[in-house]
Amino acid sequence: MLDTELIAARERRGGAAPRVLDVGGGSGVLAVPLAVWGCAVTVVEPSPNALATLHRRASEAGVSDRITAVQGDSDALGELVEPGSADVVLAHGLLEVVDDPAATVAALAGSLVAGGALSVLVANRYAAVLQRAVSGKLTEARELLTHETGAFGATGLVRRFDTEGLRALLAGAGLAVELVQGQSVVADLVPGSVLEANPGAAEALAELEVVAAVTPPLRDIATRLHGVARR
Repeated sequence: MLDTELIAARERRGGAAPRVLDVGGGSGVLAVPLAVWGCAVTVVEPSPNALATLHRRASEAGVSDRITAVQGDSDALGELVEPGSADVVLAHGLLEVVDDPAATVAALAGSLVAGGALSVLVANRYAAVLQRAVSGKLTEARELLTHETGAFGATGLVRRFDTEGLRALLAGAGLAVELVQGQSVVADLVPGSVLEANPGAAEALAELEVVAAVTPPLRDIATRLHGVARR
């Protein structure tokens, strides 16, 4: 998905670098490879330590001139970046920790150019329920299932999402939801010993993941949910 978006953005810009906004981008796990690919990346991140690591990684990769680091929170996004300036906005692992996800998604949407794409990655409530249940933590599983925000037992999370909740959140910001798929649908359930003992198992698992990611109800119990929406 991301490759296609970036290629399309470069074509719209007549060959100029696609502009990517990575909100909560941390130490540059996504930003540095994107800059290496040729994007102009702005990272908004509240942690000075994470930004220091980002600067080091960008320097080592020789792409410091393609990355702009901005220290700040997502709730001040409108003051930190120019509205309508990004071809692609990334918010991976962000919506679980903000105070007001609806306001955050609205700000993310406002950062996009017309036709630009927002990519969000969030923790899935139902996957966490199943993980606790199969490990014998049945009371925790029930509490998490019935918890108001799905954040029971979480460290650092304010909420977890489900498929329909994520879809409604994106649509509520006036975005056209193009995709909600799972990430790590079955991969986290397959023991490493199985992959080691069976030649070709890793490739078969990868192929299964591709199909399961977009197949409900398997999609709906993935460890994480990936949503893509367009302005």
